[in-house]
Amino acid sequence: MSTERAGAARPGLETDAAIRALLLLMPRMIGRVKRIRVPEELESLALAPRHLSLLSYLLFDGPMTVNELADRLEVAPATVSLMVGEMSRKGVLERREDETDRRRRIVSITASRRPAIEAWLARGADAWRDALEPLTPAERRMFVDTLAAYESGIATQD
Repeated sequence: MSTERAGAARPGLETDAAIRALLLLMPRMIGRVKRIRVPEELESLALAPRHLSLLSYLLFDGPMTVNELADRLEVAPATVSLMVGEMSRKGVLERREDETDRRRRIVSITASRRPAIEAWLARGADAWRDALEPLTPAERRMFVDTLAAYESGIATQD
């Protein structure tokens, strides 16, 4: 696979052949992702995968409210509020008043932690960008939907 030219035409796969290929590929992918080191300055913060998702949204989409984060993470606002509170106490996130509606609070990554978080998440984002750029928008949608369906199928077996 690594010796093939990028973008070279490849024949399709029958379902069982695709399953075998993915059963070999997924553990390697997961192993590589697990080996991505958390930046030294973030190691003591004990960040979990749920924090990674929240930080990714704030990094790529910018500051947003707790309710917006809850919608994107598909969890209750109370859950996000607890995570934001925890990470605010650790100096990772900050909450500020929304200048247009002082009742709302805007959550963002602190300036002091942003470079480490960007460096940590950039490798994965760059790899996804390289993998997804050659695809059409419809192919990207199918890929994302396929991964989501797989994740859902695994979750129902728990």
